[in-house]
Parts: sequence; structure tokens; C-alpha cells
Amino acid sequence: MCIRFALLLGAALALGAPAAWCIPSPSLDDGSDSSAPQAGPSAQDSAAYAEALALMKKADGLEAQDAAAHDAYASARARLQALTARSPQFAEAWNALGYTQRRLGAYDDALAAYGRALELKPGYREALEYRGEAYLRLNRIPEAKRAYLDLFAKNRTIAATLLEAMQTWLKVQQGAHGVDAAVLTDLRQWVQERARIATQTAALTRAGEAASWR
Repeated sequence: MCIRFALLLGAALALGAPAAWCIPSPSLDDGSDSSAPQAGPSAQDSAAYAEALALMKKADGLEAQDAAAHDAYASARARLQALTARSPQFAEAWNALGYTQRRLGAYDDALAAYGRALELKPGYREALEYRGEAYLRLNRIPEAKRAYLDLFAKNRTIAATLLEAMQTWLKVQQGAHGVDAAVLTDLRQWVQERARIATQTAALTRAGEAASWR
């Protein structure tokens, strides 16, 4: 699944980042629960972040098993590791680092990066969704369910993205080994139930499924 770059658009156009990959100011509304003001990234950090996002976009546009995609994700990860080491308070960079780790199959490292992003910005919606997908890859089903429920209470659109990822994951697991059949059956029923609930309650929100609950 492609990273939702549109949700990361921010005020860094003034810093010279390419128009398609603006750098978000940590003080912009990203769904976090923290109201404490934070300083924005420096021009150097913004440029490094933009370079990483461009590499991630390139990789997302390639086949998942393509060697070029792996190399692009790996290059983005290296840039983000250097960035988070230099600027450990840059929550968006931690979130993006978690994305590259997950795409490279380093799921535990991805969870650690998402966890750091959420420490910096509690309730960070994109990090919650990505972490839910990482839980799936590790067969940590109860935690993936909890991630969805947390998102459903905050933003229906992003919650729907995680639910879709669960549906895709279930299809991949058909005939695969490593996950108990009863667990898959339970999750499949749970996903179907949650999809029905989302459909039934969408009309009750202010703007249907796109409503953001606070």
C-alpha cells in the first residue's frame, strides 16, 4: 500500500522542497492528541525528509519484489535513520522510517519506529494505521484489532485503510502456513462485522466516513 503522502503535506514549500513532497510542520494538525507547540524541522532536515519521501514514492510505484524497489526503500531508510539520529524529535521522520522498515520486512524495527513517533505525537493517526499493518505481518492479531478500533474512534477514513489491509492480508493467508485456521476465521468474521458497523454508522457522522472524530 502506498504511503498516504497527501496527509503529510505541510508548510515547508518555503524551504524549497519539491511541490509534490512538502515537509509537514510538527505543529500542523496530523491527528495527534498533543496540543503542545513544537518547533518545525530545520531546512536541512526538511530537505533530507523530502529526499526520503521521494525515494519511498519511487519504491511504491514499483513491484513489491522488484530489486529496484528494495534499493529505493533501503536508501530512504538510510536517510531517515541518519535524520532521526540527528533530530530525534522529528515524529514524521520516525513514522516514515517505520514505513521503510515495514516495506523491507523488518517488522519489529518498524514497530519500534512507530512507537517512537507515537511517543512524540500521541494519537498520530498515520503511525497508528501503519503500526496496525505491522502487527498483521507479525500475526499479532489482537493488537491489529485494537489499532483499528483506536482509529475508528478518531478518523473513519484511515480506519478503513487498515480494515482494507486486513482484508488483503486475509486473502494472502489463504492456503499459507504459520497462522492457525481458527484465528483466521475469527479475524475474517471480525473484519466483516466491523465493515458492517462502519457502513451502518457512516451516516451518523458529520461527514460520513470521512469525518474526523476528536
